[in-house]
Amino acid sequence: MPTHGSLTKAGKVRAQTPKIEPQPRTRLSPKRKTRSNYIKRVVHAPRDDRRGGRGQRF
Repeated sequence: MPTHGSLTKAGKVRAQTPKIEPQPRTRLSPKRKTRSNYIKRVVHAPRDDRRGGRGQRF
């Protein structure tokens, strides 16, 4: 049964690729972004219904 290339050439292209330093991340991770949205919308939500109906009604 023929093989798809020899094992002696494994990793050749990756080894030749120059190493590039990662750039610092500027955005929040999705989990932290969801948490901050929750805090903004639910925890610090306006309680007054006269403000355009944005408050939650209990």
